[in-house]
Amino acid sequence: MRLLLVEDDAILGDGLKAGLTLEGYAVDWLIDGAQADEALKLNHYDLVVLDLNLPRMDGMSVLKNLRRRKDSTPVLVLTAREGVAERVAGLDNGADDFVTKPFDLAEICARLRALARRHDGHNLPLIEHKGVTIDPAAHQVYFNGKPVDLAQKEFEVLSYLMGHIGQVISRARLEESLYAWGSEVESNAVEVHIHHLRKKLDSNLIRTIRGVGYIIDEN
Repeated sequence: MRLLLVEDDAILGDGLKAGLTLEGYAVDWLIDGAQADEALKLNHYDLVVLDLNLPRMDGMSVLKNLRRRKDSTPVLVLTAREGVAERVAGLDNGADDFVTKPFDLAEICARLRALARRHDGHNLPLIEHKGVTIDPAAHQVYFNGKPVDLAQKEFEVLSYLMGHIGQVISRARLEESLYAWGSEVESNAVEVHIHHLRKKLDSNLIRTIRGVGYIIDEN
């Protein structure tokens, strides 16, 4: 799951990135609002953790711009203030949740999990195709009615391909959805995930288009 962290405090940002990475998120960390606004225009993220007091463009403006583009990505706002007025303004402008500094990493992670469940549950009902069922809200996969244990990256690859049935998805596009900027990605990482999915599910579910990418056929 790809996450954008926008925090200009170097110590706090570094700690959050390290902690969220350990939780399994692919974290892109930016330190000013203008960078974040541009990144959100150009990239898809599953979640955003957004500080309000940012250089060049404040977090509230970043949030407003995101919602003006009809982008429903869940946003968890970090704030140093406890004022009701700021929370009301944030919610009116599209924030999904707030955490007041100082905070505990465990609370951040719990709130992000809740946001992801609510967002996926609302936008992605059960996805069923060729005996495979994905329950996004429960983060569970079934094959012919039986639960299948998938690693996090395997789940994300399958979810992405199942969300684009009938479309050829390149390896680069899959890598972009799985890994943060600057991450060391082994050249065969996607192929390994695909191999494991074929072993755990139907070996014919995911078809390789040589030199192009991967596809789950409609029929």
